[in-house]
Amino acid sequence: MIIRKRNRRCYSLKEELLQKSRESVLSAVQIFNTPSLKFRAETYIVLMNIGWTYLLHAYFRQKNIEFRVYKLSKNGKRRVFARTHNKDYVYLGLDDCISCKDSPLDKGTINNLKFMIGLRNEIEHQMTTRIEEAYSARFQASCLNYNFYIKKLFGEEYGIDKYLSFAIQFTNIDAQQAMTLNTYQLPSSVHMYINDFDSKLSEEEFNDPHFSYRLLFVQKIVNSRDQADKIIEFVKDDPEIIDAINKGYREKIYIKDREKPKYFVKDIIEKMHDLGYVKFNTYHHTQLWKKMDAKNPAKGYCICIHKLWYWYDSWIVVVTEHCEANKVLYQ
Repeated sequence: MIIRKRNRRCYSLKEELLQKSRESVLSAVQIFNTPSLKFRAETYIVLMNIGWTYLLHAYFRQKNIEFRVYKLSKNGKRRVFARTHNKDYVYLGLDDCISCKDSPLDKGTINNLKFMIGLRNEIEHQMTTRIEEAYSARFQASCLNYNFYIKKLFGEEYGIDKYLSFAIQFTNIDAQQAMTLNTYQLPSSVHMYINDFDSKLSEEEFNDPHFSYRLLFVQKIVNSRDQADKIIEFVKDDPEIIDAINKGYREKIYIKDREKPKYFVKDIIEKMHDLGYVKFNTYHHTQLWKKMDAKNPAKGYCICIHKLWYWYDSWIVVVTEHCEANKVLYQ
């Protein structure tokens, strides 16, 4: 009788956690797809973090894994649980849930959630705009990952895909807009966080669809009536097709959500010194960018964020070529 009561309690708590988890995620998506709201992405991130936390708590409960915060007593034989000032238990946060050895998540999903957690911390007290356009691929991945894992861990009937559909937008994205999405009106601290996070990922991790889910949309002229009303058509995962798309459209219409690596002047000087051009200094760098009008936004060599200039890899190539052409002066 005691065991049955315990099992009923375990089942009840698991179901309660799953209900809260699904409601949080569905609310997040509904808010994100409401164009009249101005704080969509920030709200989405917070609610998705809550939804994932409840999901993993439900998984731990199902597996009888302790998810309350505790430490062992001095003799190491008793667990002392952390409590709030109201004497309630303190539970593992999302960061702890995905980092523990019992986490059921794959590496790409963990990277995506770590990004979302860090971004939530950065924007918590920062005003941002249009972040949903700039990093929507990562938001999309988080939602798809959630739907995948709730069905995998608890059953198909718990999936949220039956409640969701494609959102319709009223604007086209031209090339100029695509170039500005990544850096449009984001606080410098958010830029720095995203650059730092991305720089620590390998190419394989960055391209993992569980980290960031990207789609290529191409306007299509259909040849038959039965295809005329399809807003999306999927092509087979053929290496030749993918290679053709990458070669033909990559720079024109494919919007990449990854921030370009950025460097300060001192970083460029250090790189030149490492190449053996030890006499190249800040003065020479200033003379070069002035001569080439390198701070002209149209040339794409750099960007100014909050009065600080950041230089891209394309500029480092130019500086390197300049030093190679003037070896006598700089070596």
